[in-house]
Amino acid sequence: MILLLISILFIFSIVAIASYQHYKIGTQPTYDANETFLNYEKVGDGDNKIVLLHGLTGSLNYWKRELESITKTHSLLLIDLLGFGDSPKPKSEYTLSIQLTAIELILKKEGFNDGKTIIAGHSMGAMISLALLEKQPTWFKAGIFISIPVYKSADEFKKIMSSHSFVDRISTSKFSKYICMIHPIFMSRTFKPDNLTDDVYEDVKKHHWQSYYYSLTEVILKTDVYTIARKIRDKDVLFIHGEKDTTAPLENALKLSREFTNAQIITSSEGDHQFFLKEAEFVWNTVQDFTISEKKLQKTISNEHE
Repeated sequence: MILLLISILFIFSIVAIASYQHYKIGTQPTYDANETFLNYEKVGDGDNKIVLLHGLTGSLNYWKRELESITKTHSLLLIDLLGFGDSPKPKSEYTLSIQLTAIELILKKEGFNDGKTIIAGHSMGAMISLALLEKQPTWFKAGIFISIPVYKSADEFKKIMSSHSFVDRISTSKFSKYICMIHPIFMSRTFKPDNLTDDVYEDVKKHHWQSYYYSLTEVILKTDVYTIARKIRDKDVLFIHGEKDTTAPLENALKLSREFTNAQIITSSEGDHQFFLKEAEFVWNTVQDFTISEKKLQKTISNEHE
């Protein structure tokens, strides 16, 4: 009898949390590009401009580490994508085109559309950066794609994620929408991935089920990165990737890089999908070499850890 009561209370709690999460979305206004403006910060006063876009469930705070050197040479525009961090979380389908429109408004407002800007991103942010580079080629002189996820199909994505943790598997499965509705249950330290820092994990809690689910299905799984790349094949681009990335395999990023005539590949020999969090200085040095150095980088350079 006690076990039955506990089960009923548990199920009731889950239903209550999911219902509340669904209700919260219903009370939000529908996305309006003219009234919904992203949260962002400008950091640094260097002559070189760079826009930085975080990945799925991330925020602009992802980039705030080892900034002393890069902020002397670059002016950074850190943006919370629509539905994440401290940006608005309206009722929306969170498609690629919606994300691009929201970002464009900020870039025009801050003058990061002058043709001298670098567009860069991590993971899903790298995919969005690639798409924005194609949509507005005159705004940017180059693109930088960190840990960009490239999948042949949704089936390949599911196969790759099937070897990950239980939470990763269910949050990327066909039940991800419903799992995300009860994500407060999974946002305890017990479920924190080892490769995320505490501050980044705190910001993971700020999304809602709609921004997560549609970003996964509409951006990550539906964006044809090869078609986009072929349209801007002569653009200068830099791929920075971890050799031990099991979420976005390096071999897929290498294949995409071959669509460009001026692509450089820099790898971290020990890096996983979140290697920036441990190797920010390496990434910033690589960005500086690519954007301001006179020397030519090799096609592939490994960041050897001694």
